[in-house]
Amino acid sequence: MNTLITYQVEDNLALIGLARPPVNALGQPLRAAVLDAAERAAADSQVKAVVIHGANGLFSAGADISEFGGDASFAAPDLPGLLLRLTRLDKPLVAAIGKLALGGGLELALACGYRIGEPGTRVGLPEINLGLLPGAGGTQRLPRLIGAKPALDMMLSGVQVGAESALAQGMLDRLSASAETLLDEARAYARELVTGEAPARPAPPFPEPAKGLPEDFLARFREENEPRWKSRLAPRLVLSAVEAACLLPLEEGLAREVALFKHAEASRQSEALRHVFFAEREAGKVPGIDPSTVPRPIGKVAVIGAGTMGGGISMNFANAGIPVTLLERQGEALDRGLAQIRHNYGISVKRGKLTETQLEQRMALLTGSLDYADLADVDLVIEAVFEKMEIKQEVFRTLDRVCKPGAILATNTSSLDVDQIAAVTARPQDVIGLHFFSPANVMRLLEVVRGRKTAPDVLATTLKMGRTLGKMPVVSGVCFGFIGNRMLEPYVREAHRLVLEGATPDQVDGVLTGLDLNMGVFSMLDLAGIDVNFLVRDSNRAAFAHDDSYCRLGDELYALGRHGQKTGRGFYAYEGRNRQDDYEVVALAERLAGELHLPRRRIDDAEIHDRCLFMLINEGIQLLDEGIALRASDIDLVWINGYGFPSHLGGPMHYAEHLGLDKVLTGIRHYRQALGDYGEMWFTPAPLLERLVAAGKQRIEPI
Repeated sequence: MNTLITYQVEDNLALIGLARPPVNALGQPLRAAVLDAAERAAADSQVKAVVIHGANGLFSAGADISEFGGDASFAAPDLPGLLLRLTRLDKPLVAAIGKLALGGGLELALACGYRIGEPGTRVGLPEINLGLLPGAGGTQRLPRLIGAKPALDMMLSGVQVGAESALAQGMLDRLSASAETLLDEARAYARELVTGEAPARPAPPFPEPAKGLPEDFLARFREENEPRWKSRLAPRLVLSAVEAACLLPLEEGLAREVALFKHAEASRQSEALRHVFFAEREAGKVPGIDPSTVPRPIGKVAVIGAGTMGGGISMNFANAGIPVTLLERQGEALDRGLAQIRHNYGISVKRGKLTETQLEQRMALLTGSLDYADLADVDLVIEAVFEKMEIKQEVFRTLDRVCKPGAILATNTSSLDVDQIAAVTARPQDVIGLHFFSPANVMRLLEVVRGRKTAPDVLATTLKMGRTLGKMPVVSGVCFGFIGNRMLEPYVREAHRLVLEGATPDQVDGVLTGLDLNMGVFSMLDLAGIDVNFLVRDSNRAAFAHDDSYCRLGDELYALGRHGQKTGRGFYAYEGRNRQDDYEVVALAERLAGELHLPRRRIDDAEIHDRCLFMLINEGIQLLDEGIALRASDIDLVWINGYGFPSHLGGPMHYAEHLGLDKVLTGIRHYRQALGDYGEMWFTPAPLLERLVAAGKQRIEPI
């Protein structure tokens, strides 16, 4: 028998076990094995019902994503065809769903007439996260099972639904008492169906999925959500498929779904999102770290600094059930920080994301302190104080004295040299950078900055811890700004310079948000704080002391006290969070351009795109060449998870590959000549970019 499944007949039941570890991905070999087993059960007159289950407890996490975009995706038997065949068996099929039924795994369960789960079962259709839609009947069978609106919401969100909710909605017919008894109870359920002469497939609860909804529901749904979807293709295709479920007979709807799926699969957006999917799995592969590297235990953590960043970092650990000591110099600052954390949790309670009990449980894990001696027994301490080298070094001298041997000493610096910080300690091997992004309790990115002497087990520990906190940890080497903020510098530089040359902040931001970036440069600076940007830039003046004219606009706004949203004035004027253009900023840019003898002109959108994005990309390629970033895909993860670069563009490096590396290089060379002395100074192509284009390479990789 095929090793990808188990097959056995017990009395009048055929048991088909999926056995393709680790998650029973429904690639072509497993699909073929399931079809063979199903045909065997269909032909056996002794078999009266079939139970499909995960041979090792887990049902199926879905399709084999590596097949998408290639011939194997629809290689016979394709998943839609296999599931259609299962629906036509004249014997009851029971899906015994252990742990997970996601994507194609849930579609397999939907093709069975009956479904039983365990208490920990989770089901979902997350294809939207790959720029796809369910393509094996999910968009047609789920609306007929639970109704059009809940099915649509589930597919568009991609969220996983727990067992009790799945039972209440009708996706599950029963729940077993435990995971251990699932298969036994599935057998009993199947025998009950046989004894009761149940039909192979019961009538769907919602034969008309849109019945009871307003006649214009789908049209209004599209109109209301189009702005939020921006240029994303997949949500529109999901809606079209559900519309087909509401208007067409099942078989016609299934054919329409396959056509829509193939359209999505062939799209650049899905290709980009699949790139991101695999990039996340590659990011954990770090030279010098292997399964034999034993992480250090992290049972207790300390955070130094109870401001916005320190409080947010502390919440991450409390959320994960890890005790945190929050250290401040003054009692008033400590009380204010703890009160802000409680306030933040209170917002989650109001939104229904936490209960009052959970709030109190998390607050109980937080202990305030004004004494470094209270850090003597912590396993990890994270410094989150003012972004100034002298202050951070003084903190680390103290930590070196008070912390136990083997404690990991981490800095949350966003730009400073981690090796210089480590050098003031007698244990540089225990020092690492952990750059959380603000708000730290929300943002997914965690830049893990490996110092020159950072020990492998320290790196392994922090990577594991980052994943425990629900973060996307990405390793960076040491340089000013690491991966994200170093790339931010030329990106922001060009935005500032373009405004001096004649663009407006709104025009620059409009080009960037037109690409579906979450925010433009100037909206981002106003949100983060122009003062914060000034202080970071001021600490690195030496890097651009030969020409800091481009940042004069930001410097002037800082001097005027226009620090962004928090002061109501920045690059824009604000009433609350409502943004308005501010003619004073344009007037200021005109004055500064005159002082710099910089002629102003009309700037077109294409120039804004190329100068901002090509400089961002160029710096990323340089980081890869220097070994600061391990992979181009790591850079993409940093910008997607930390800076709002749209995942359906795949990140800036993947976007460059889509544009064509030769086009990027040509654009940089063009502006190097067209912008005179400024161009000569700043538009220098990364040597790796030149080598890649000369070699005819289409991918960004070290050569």
